Amino acid sequence: MASNLATLPEPEPLRAVTVSRDVQEFDLLIEDMEAELGEGWGDLTFVEALTFLRQDEARSLEFIVIAADKADEVRLPQLQDVIRTAKRAGLKVILVAEGLDPMSMHELLRAGADDFAPYPLPESALSEAVTRIRAPGQSSDTDVMKRAGADMVEATAVTPQQPAATAPAPSVPAVTTGGGSSGTGALFAIQSAAGGDGATTIAVNLAWELAHADKLNPPRVCLIDLGLQFGSVATYLDLPRKTTIYDVLTDIASMDQQAFLQVLTPYKDRLSVFTAPSEMLPLDVVGPDEVAALVKLARAAFDVVIVDMPGTVTSWTETILQTADIYFLACELEVRSAQNALRFQRLLQSEGIAIDHLAYLLNKAPGKLDMSGRARIDKFASSLDIKFHAVLADGGKQVTEVNDQAAPLRELAARNALTKDIAKLAQDLHNAREQVEGMAPAKPAAKKKAIFGLQFG
Repeated sequence: MASNLATLPEPEPLRAVTVSRDVQEFDLLIEDMEAELGEGWGDLTFVEALTFLRQDEARSLEFIVIAADKADEVRLPQLQDVIRTAKRAGLKVILVAEGLDPMSMHELLRAGADDFAPYPLPESALSEAVTRIRAPGQSSDTDVMKRAGADMVEATAVTPQQPAATAPAPSVPAVTTGGGSSGTGALFAIQSAAGGDGATTIAVNLAWELAHADKLNPPRVCLIDLGLQFGSVATYLDLPRKTTIYDVLTDIASMDQQAFLQVLTPYKDRLSVFTAPSEMLPLDVVGPDEVAALVKLARAAFDVVIVDMPGTVTSWTETILQTADIYFLACELEVRSAQNALRFQRLLQSEGIAIDHLAYLLNKAPGKLDMSGRARIDKFASSLDIKFHAVLADGGKQVTEVNDQAAPLRELAARNALTKDIAKLAQDLHNAREQVEGMAPAKPAAKKKAIFGLQFG
């Protein structure tokens, strides 16, 4: 018997999808998608999108549209994952955003979004974005960011519900505004001669002490953790590790100063931190050029830059060594440190690398009651033919306990001997920086106190 049912038309092939918390919150987007694609589009939640974009069917799409508003800022890592997954599937990504702060916008664009449109959508805004991503000569990341910034300003200007006097300012930490007076901040790098020699503890607390070196005009300080695998600066200060760190390291050439400042994490409005990546990375993921560009951006924006180096020699160790004002090698009074420091010296000499900026710190030095301490320090220094720039006391178990509580020593152990020694080192470096930059008149050198009969510094 013949069927009387009419033959149903073939559904339009899926050409694009929207990804949002709830697409019904973006009714103008629904209208524009229908005008652009008819029935050839669908909508997914963030969780559904991550699953769908990993399937082969997703590769047949032309693009995806991610719609986000202020309520989605708590899901920022999830949005970044959706963008990266879409890019791995070979898809173009259009970001439609409403009320996101500049830092969130920057991180989403850096994750790989190809174009941007503000919400509420101006007339033809989505159609123009689709046209741009279809064009063979696609805009660069910098062009997209500039257009996003201009669109956000324009959208804010035409919104009648929000008077200009109450418009929220971008959440950029006060500590990261402007640059040093000379345009090139001082650079100090710290590396351990052997595991456990305390380079990270010194770097974190030296940065914090330098940020407090002058009560009237404190220097702007940036702390950079280049331990791409086991960097623990973020742990010592209880800071989140931003997922954008990897993108910055691998695409530093396209970064400007403002974009660099947005990646930093502020600590108590006195210190800005470039944390290690959230995932372990091979040390060769960056080269000398990328590290040099990163340091250049930091020095242009801050008075002092502290770099916590990884506990190994990399292809870019020489870059930091030749750029730094002082490259500290932290040692302990033990055979491991002595042997490794000697091997480091020989490596630099064999490669013809100048060691003029190389200085030595003796950490966990023996106390004054240790009668053999002077002889052991003498033997260590003479075996390497060096003089220690500074001798730092052994802070004992209290240092480990403070590190576990994720705070600088000054905050929880102000009277600890190591705290006082690092504060003195920071003050000496700050005074030297001011004299070099002409910010303070030269002062007669104070007579240094002898430690075990030796003059250090």
